[in-house]
Amino acid sequence: MASLKEMRNRIGSVKSTQKITKALNMVAAAKLKRAQEQAESARPYARKMAAVIANLAAGVSGDGAPKLLAGTGSDQKHLIVVATGDKGLAGGFNTNVIRAARERIKTLLAEGKDVRIVAVGRKVRDGLSRVYGDRIVRTFEMSDHKVIGLPAAEPVAALIAEEFEAGNADVVTLFYSRFQSVISQVPTPKQLIPAVVDGDAPPIDLNGATYEYEPSEEEILETLLPRNITTQVLAALYENQASFFGAQMGAMDNATRNAGDLINSLTLQYNRKRQAQITTELIEIIAGAEAL
Repeated sequence: MASLKEMRNRIGSVKSTQKITKALNMVAAAKLKRAQEQAESARPYARKMAAVIANLAAGVSGDGAPKLLAGTGSDQKHLIVVATGDKGLAGGFNTNVIRAARERIKTLLAEGKDVRIVAVGRKVRDGLSRVYGDRIVRTFEMSDHKVIGLPAAEPVAALIAEEFEAGNADVVTLFYSRFQSVISQVPTPKQLIPAVVDGDAPPIDLNGATYEYEPSEEEILETLLPRNITTQVLAALYENQASFFGAQMGAMDNATRNAGDLINSLTLQYNRKRQAQITTELIEIIAGAEAL
């Protein structure tokens, strides 16, 4: 059985851990507000971009459709882009996204598809490298950027475009964690190529008017579709960041409360042991006095 000194040391150690988890909880709560605002403000822009593309795509068909919209006509080569965090201490945040991506990769490989992976976040690389390390094309670490913004999204979008243009990908799917609330972050797949134009974005209501585009719809889409990839990646990174801080806030709150429960339990055990030791010493003193 542990001595009183060992129990005091353990209580002190748990108290130190509790201070750390409480501090991390407060930091995550402070950062969550800004991250949530960024994620929510990016959603209307991403939806409007999808609506514009849906409207333009309605007038484009056949061989004139850009490849980013129509695809290559094959689905043999898949590029899976997985976005998580660079750090842990966020409960199941990283694990849930990696698990969803791993299941998709496993299914595609079972169907005989060729799969390549882009890891956006150090935890993706660590989580997938053991089994699929030879399929990871590149890793982007978000900790290289003090603030998540276009400089973080543009290199990822550029690599996606390069892989597609080089013929290394027929279908590109992005996995990220969509922020719903502090206690709910949903692993979400989003197909980037071929561009999905139906989704939740209704075509723009022209009130019966007919527009003639200059340049043509095809030329506009050639410019707009690459920007759409950057927009969708940036929106996903914002969602991911808010999800990370929400998950970390919840995880650290649970850890702080668990540490408090453990401290109370250890303190009770310590007091009981100390009381028993004092009682034993008193009995020995009384017995010795009676013997005299």
